Amino acid sequence: MSEHKSKQQWTPELLDFHQELKDKNMGPLWASVFSSSQPKPRAVPYLWKKGQILGALDKAKALLEVGTGSIDRRAVYLINPGMKHLEPHGWGGATQTLYAAVQALNPGEIAPSHRHMTSALRFIMEGHGASGIVNGVKYPFEPGDYVITPEWCWHDHVNEGNETVLWMDCLDIPFTSALTSSFFELYPQEQQPVEFPVDYGTKRYAGGMVRPISDRKPSPAPLGRYTWDLTKQALDGQSEFAPDPFDGFAVEYINPSTGKDANGRVGARMQRLPIHYKGKAHRHVHSTVYHVYKGSGYTVMNGVRFDWEEGDFFALPVWTWHEHVNTSATEEAFLFSTNDLPILEPFGFEREEAYTENDGYQEIQSVFEPELSDVIAID
Repeated sequence: MSEHKSKQQWTPELLDFHQELKDKNMGPLWASVFSSSQPKPRAVPYLWKKGQILGALDKAKALLEVGTGSIDRRAVYLINPGMKHLEPHGWGGATQTLYAAVQALNPGEIAPSHRHMTSALRFIMEGHGASGIVNGVKYPFEPGDYVITPEWCWHDHVNEGNETVLWMDCLDIPFTSALTSSFFELYPQEQQPVEFPVDYGTKRYAGGMVRPISDRKPSPAPLGRYTWDLTKQALDGQSEFAPDPFDGFAVEYINPSTGKDANGRVGARMQRLPIHYKGKAHRHVHSTVYHVYKGSGYTVMNGVRFDWEEGDFFALPVWTWHEHVNTSATEEAFLFSTNDLPILEPFGFEREEAYTENDGYQEIQSVFEPELSDVIAID
């Protein structure tokens, strides 16, 4: 609907003309294009409970085995209710550009090696004993680690431990699908050969913010695993300063050979909300998918309160007012998040705005009630 001529002013003759154009595979620019003064996201604010996701994964573990001759990956992905209409095309992501899933790998299972043009990453949620090989480098998986798989990199996973390992996957599948630019290829063998010392990239960057001189030239994944210990250390280093009014203490994962986002087209951050932290509201054009790594609290999105706890996920669509609150009197909260900033920034699309009413805090108009069917209790 044009802002210069409301729909109520369309004459019957003009509406008939609009239909005539539609029947001829054309359309009236004045009625649809450039008609909105601000972004209108297709995705909606939404939250998935950990128990609901694990309940689905338990069923998948009973029905499916991972490995050659079976399935490549056992993962349940999150569909935003606002994106369901795109699901038949495979674009039903957590936001309009980001696909998020939770993957489970049982002891003894091998997720076969493959590569694809979509950017992929994983955040290790819980469990020990699993590892992944990315372009010939084997990286152990430990809770809190951030592991990257840039586009067109061979990668496979194996669980050599005695417990199931869970991690969050995030890929830019909706984006690459919309561009019809996706490619996929299976490796000839179940696993690719390990061609470097185990945890090669992590050991080369043990000094923190210094790099081997060979990495002065850009590389897609000079550091393939970002350990929780070093991430936590970086957050602790900010503790003597005042927290950011919108995000608390936050860091983002970068590629040390370029200074840009670690995983190409998908950005990632870890933020710490101090005890009793009450953030102010703002909004931005990039969309975000959050995973609650530790702690409990809530996020207000467009006036709706979304209560979260460890293991939950929630989606923040574009241009959505949001503020984070840590409700615990004893524990800090840690939020891992992924975003589509690397896609937006090169085109100059990003914009940010602070909420100015009510001293920066939204009025809570309602509380989100999660769908509790198939939710299992978490010890």
